[in-house]
Amino acid sequence: MKRIVIGIASQEAIRDRALAIARGERKPVAGEPKIWFTSMRSLAEVLSDDNRALLKLIRECKPESLNRLAELSGRAPSNLSRTLKTMERYGLVELRRQARQVQPVAKASEFLIRAA
Repeated sequence: MKRIVIGIASQEAIRDRALAIARGERKPVAGEPKIWFTSMRSLAEVLSDDNRALLKLIRECKPESLNRLAELSGRAPSNLSRTLKTMERYGLVELRRQARQVQPVAKASEFLIRAA
């Protein structure tokens, strides 16, 4: 499992950085954040204690479906699905669609947070 570097900066700073990269004025440097949040609060919502425990459960138990993860975690499938979709948007989990099932896969085990 890998470490994901997370950055916290204003929406404007994130946008300016992305545009500079797109224009070729700036090159991303190894070790720079790949995931950005606009506040500690939004980061804390996505990486709450419950959600970090969920990532650990996915990593250790490797559930074959969302229903199995719901059983293991004791969380409602609808809540779990919503949470995992949010985490997928940030690159923290991958939701592998196979036939009629979706298998969650944790993408990171450690997080390094850099705040500007």
